[in-house]
Amino acid sequence: MFRTALTALALLVAAPAFAASGADILRVTVDQAQIAKVPANTSTIVIGNPAIADVTAMKGNVGMIVTGKSFGHTNMIALDAAGNIIDEKQIHVQPVKDMLVVQRGMVRQSYACDPACMPAAVLGDDASVFSQVAGAIGAHDSLAKAH
Repeated sequence: MFRTALTALALLVAAPAFAASGADILRVTVDQAQIAKVPANTSTIVIGNPAIADVTAMKGNVGMIVTGKSFGHTNMIALDAAGNIIDEKQIHVQPVKDMLVVQRGMVRQSYACDPACMPAAVLGDDASVFSQVAGAIGAHDSLAKAH
């Protein structure tokens, strides 16, 4: 029993930390941008999955803009000019909170509710519903630009 517990403890100490602490998690909302600090001497920022989050460095290395692109988790690694790891954070991209989701069988449709609910084109919605709402948004945008 003691040997098994000691082996398990050794494995825990040797294993990488998969569960990041709250300080190591950057939470962003899909389709929204957030400004975050960049460690001093950062030369390169690497995103594990750029389909989930995108990062743009601000001028003067004063910060970075993190944009949530799709739901999920990825990581960000900051490197110095020599390629040494300065920092690593988890990025969790979450859905918009003021959203009503209607599920009819396999068809999902989202509504943005603030304060009234209106159709929204949201990642994960049924393709035909998404296309209809996106088309209406595009038509509205074209009309606004024409005037």
